Amino acid sequence: MIPLEYMPPLMFGGLVVFMIIGYPVAFSLCAVGFFFGFLSIEMGYFTMSFMQAIPGRVFGSILSNELLLAIPFFTFMGAILEKCGLAEDMLESMGQLFGPVKGGLGYSTIIVGFILGAITGTVAAQVIAMALITLPVMMRYKYDMRYATGVLAASGTITQLVPPSLVLVVLADQMGRSVGDMYLGAWGPSILQIALFAGYTFYLTIVKPDALPPVPRTLFGKDLLIKCAWGIIPAAILIFLVLGTIMMGLATPTEAGAMGTIGAIVLAVVRNAPLTKFDRAVFLSGCAAAIVGTLIGMVAFKSVPFKLAFTVMFASVIWLCWRAWQFKELRDLIVQAMQATMRITAMVAFILVGATCFSISFQGVDGGLWVEHMLSGLPGGVWGFLIVVNLFVFFLAFFLDFFEIAFIIVPMLAPVAQKLLAPVVGADAALIWFGIMLCVNMQTSFMHPPFGFALFYLRSVAPKEVKSSDIYWGSVPWVFLQIIMVAIVIAFPQSVTFFLDEPSKIDPTTIKIELDAPEPESAPPIFTPAPKN
Repeated sequence: MIPLEYMPPLMFGGLVVFMIIGYPVAFSLCAVGFFFGFLSIEMGYFTMSFMQAIPGRVFGSILSNELLLAIPFFTFMGAILEKCGLAEDMLESMGQLFGPVKGGLGYSTIIVGFILGAITGTVAAQVIAMALITLPVMMRYKYDMRYATGVLAASGTITQLVPPSLVLVVLADQMGRSVGDMYLGAWGPSILQIALFAGYTFYLTIVKPDALPPVPRTLFGKDLLIKCAWGIIPAAILIFLVLGTIMMGLATPTEAGAMGTIGAIVLAVVRNAPLTKFDRAVFLSGCAAAIVGTLIGMVAFKSVPFKLAFTVMFASVIWLCWRAWQFKELRDLIVQAMQATMRITAMVAFILVGATCFSISFQGVDGGLWVEHMLSGLPGGVWGFLIVVNLFVFFLAFFLDFFEIAFIIVPMLAPVAQKLLAPVVGADAALIWFGIMLCVNMQTSFMHPPFGFALFYLRSVAPKEVKSSDIYWGSVPWVFLQIIMVAIVIAFPQSVTFFLDEPSKIDPTTIKIELDAPEPESAPPIFTPAPKN
């Protein structure tokens, strides 16, 4: 008979063995969870009724979880934007603005990566789009190849941290925290990381000025203004549809993802389809109706004019979506985006189901206590815990995707993190700080050789003249910058908690509700019937 204290490490070791063999993660989780679950039932550690929590959690916490609907919406939106030309226009406009400065193409790549990250949450779309446009220009003007490939890959991974990142949505779901709070906590590290990347670029322009030469500007005056507006205004509208509505409390992440998806389709139609005069009139009337409806809603929300304005806008959107389906190129693009979305959504769902099977059995054999005792006894207290956990996640990211880390590892670490970090930043912000820290760390999973997906995406579209060694060696400084960013988040929790709401200092156990007793009503006069004669 296997002692109970040996069961959690055996489960974890069995999962590692399956992954080393190369068996799919979702089915590895199911196999290990069910094997040790039935073994534990046979040994009397828990009963068969304990395993009934698996279908209850699958149907109650996964398939009916509205928050996870944001994943297919953001994935679909990213697939549409990848082909609609928005990234190209933004890169060209930013290149015109920053090109004459040394390292200008690097600065523009970093800024565009940040803006695209605020619209969608897909690394592949950003890296591929930016590499196809910017890399040939960098090669033409003799940019250092290792810097060029590194800044393109690193700027694509910024989307993992910038709201509305899918990683933040998944972490909020797994930690039981608000997505809005997770987004607020991510703004500080996002801005610091952009500053860190820009600072490194500026440093190289001083140390190696010939490696990052300026690029001459080809547009001036009105033409430059129109080019910048054509690249920036659509991005600003999508950012408001996705991120602004969440921050203003007008929509949940799922609803914002749905609006962003419709906005991406409309943008693809306007930019790429041969529109008729009627189509343009419909589009302009829809834009005007949206502006008028918003202004009316500020003073007379849900009034008849407000409803009429948005009815016109919805009719315009429906017509443009129908026109998107009529054009073969856009129809094929939508079908491809749907297929990619289905694959990613199915993968996430299967990993969640497998992680549920594993976690139920793991908790049944006191796996949570095993993890807590192992991590809380580390030397260095809280800081030792944070350093060991981040090193552990960093090395796991060599082999696992961020979805797998979030669904397998985070539920094990969250209870210990809540207990250890609450005295440092407060109970409300403890898991927000921990989640943002892991999110910054998991960015490296796309960057470090030999399995960085961002490097694979870059290699797939880079010209043959670009050596694979330049791509891999070029990523190393940016991985170090990301590690420095993890250290900053650990050392300065205020970088995460600065934008969060102040925790309530009122102890709910001391609240007393006193109600004045109502004055007793005067009793009605009692009438006695007169005696009958």
